[in-house]
Amino acid sequence: MNKSPRSTNEEGRTGLNRRTLFAGASTVGALAAAVTLIPGAPAEDTAAAEPRPAPARGGGYSLSDHVKQYYQTTRI
Repeated sequence: MNKSPRSTNEEGRTGLNRRTLFAGASTVGALAAAVTLIPGAPAEDTAAAEPRPAPARGGGYSLSDHVKQYYQTTRI
C-alpha cells in the first residue's frame, strides 16, 4: 500500500507538513529582511520637478542630479 507524499484528511485538504512550514517561514523572514534593507525615499524628493525645455539643436543630454547619483553608485 503506497501512500502519497501529501496525505489528505476527510475533507480533502492536504495536511501542513514540516517542509512547507519551514519554507513559508524562511520566505517570510527573507521578505522582512529585504524590507528593512531597502532605503526609503525622502518625501521631498518625490515631488515632480518641472521639466526643462528641449534644446533647439537636438541632443538633450545633460548631467543632471540623477545621472550624477548613478555615476556615484558605479564607483568601486
